[in-house]
Amino acid sequence: MKDPAAAAYAASSLDQPAVSGCEPVLGGALRERAVWVDEAVCIGCRYCAHVATNTFAIEPNLGRSRAIRQDGDSSERIQEAIETCPVDCIHWVQFDELPALRRQLDAQELLPLGLPSPARPRRQLPRATSSD
Repeated sequence: MKDPAAAAYAASSLDQPAVSGCEPVLGGALRERAVWVDEAVCIGCRYCAHVATNTFAIEPNLGRSRAIRQDGDSSERIQEAIETCPVDCIHWVQFDELPALRRQLDAQELLPLGLPSPARPRRQLPRATSSD
């Protein structure tokens, strides 16, 4: 290369690590794993959203928790939120597993909390009648 500016740019670009697309948006250290909420198991208690407010939010239509940002809180704060979950529906997963987990979630029929699922077995016992 005869152009010194081009040579300097080429040398500096060799020092840069490859970008994976999983880097935190606002900088900081690259987290090795992502956090995932299994919304089919979530009961909407909101404990995680109270502990890690920048990572979890309650999805308004279904009333279940969702990880809205991977770089919102520290790993320690997210781990504390995971430990507060009473139904153990929050997990650390690999970043490359997220697309498959999202597809599985989209394929499930989730109803708002409190509504019975059509797949739920119907009551088989007759209801008690009052005898006068």
